[in-house]
Amino acid sequence: MTERTREIGLRKALGATNRSILFQFFLEGAFLTLLSGAIGVGGAMLVIQLLSGVHLPQGFDTPRIVPVSAIGAVLSLALAGITAGLYPARKAAMLEPVEALRQE
Repeated sequence: MTERTREIGLRKALGATNRSILFQFFLEGAFLTLLSGAIGVGGAMLVIQLLSGVHLPQGFDTPRIVPVSAIGAVLSLALAGITAGLYPARKAAMLEPVEALRQE
């Protein structure tokens, strides 16, 4: 987030509020983590589909995805991503615009 401090400073200098800056980072974090979670679940479903054609030894079940577990994993990923993005964004949003633009 420190690499985006100048961007935040510029937005604040142009009139953005702390709330709008935090909302932007919230949306970015939510979008990126939900998208990556969906890609991960889709990849896992593809691998499971490929494995379903493989003959397994006796005693092994065919792999499957439990929808509740997949949704829980994606939501926990989203929560972690949003939290990780909001803390530094809040810190940068609290800076004065001149101070944020001065940082290199």
